[in-house]
Amino acid sequence: MAPERETPARDRASSGAAARDRAPSGATAAPRPRARLDQPRPPRRRLLPEWDPEAFGRLSERIARFLGTGRFIVWMTIVIVVWVLWNIFAPTALRFDSYPFIFLTLMLSLQASYAAPLILLAQNRQDDRDRVNLEQDRKQNERSIADTEYLTREIAALRMGLGEVATRDWIRSELQDLMKELEDRGHLDGERGHAVFPAERSRRRDADDR
Repeated sequence: MAPERETPARDRASSGAAARDRAPSGATAAPRPRARLDQPRPPRRRLLPEWDPEAFGRLSERIARFLGTGRFIVWMTIVIVVWVLWNIFAPTALRFDSYPFIFLTLMLSLQASYAAPLILLAQNRQDDRDRVNLEQDRKQNERSIADTEYLTREIAALRMGLGEVATRDWIRSELQDLMKELEDRGHLDGERGHAVFPAERSRRRDADDR
């Protein structure tokens, strides 16, 4: 009967240990959800507005190009002249910026404060493009130099190979040397025949006379 009494006690102890393992460590702690690796994280909320850096950079380049043209200088000069003349010769009730033209100074200062960062941003983008172009040119030059060295080695190998091949001029010169050598040999053989054959000719003549 003792084993039957110990079994429920063991079951209660094991269930209590499993419950403690599943329970959170603190009394008020909530189970922490696990982030799944197969799903992207939800976007976080930002207090600052979001913008496209590429689109903003293109806009800054357009503004910088326009600020660096003569058209902008002409239009700005016309606007300033009209502004000054209007606030000098117009009726007092219609003047909106009397002398010393504080509002005009403020507008020009505001324009300069915005133009300088836009121009710097456009210059930075241009510097980045120039850096990328220089890197591409450097890689292209390296490939060209490698191709040139490879072709130079191939040409040198072909020249060395052609040096061992019988060319037309070499064969012609060898044939000429061989013909000259044969002519020299024939000439020597002829001289030897004239020196040896007279005795035999005299013997043949004596045999014919007999």
